[in-house]
Amino acid sequence: MDQQTMQQTFEAFFEKFKKTEGDETSWSAHWTEYMDSGADVMINLTKCPAGTIFKVFKSGGKLGEISGWDAFFEEIGPMVGEDWDAEKFFTSMQSMT
Repeated sequence: MDQQTMQQTFEAFFEKFKKTEGDETSWSAHWTEYMDSGADVMINLTKCPAGTIFKVFKSGGKLGEISGWDAFFEEIGPMVGEDWDAEKFFTSMQSMT
């Protein structure tokens, strides 16, 4: 799956499942996927006045935040580590859109 398809998949998922963060200026949706190693990877996509923010969690612990799609594609693999399987993560998300 290419980066454009991954972005379109997450954006479609976001539009279908987004919830307000309370003040209706910030909206978010998250997806969790269990990787083959047994670790779970959860990414929360938030759209707010500051832009598009990804909050990344692995097995319940927050790894960090990534700002914007370009940075997401550069940073997500190194941030999550060997557990990251983009194809598995986005293919399973795609089935929900």
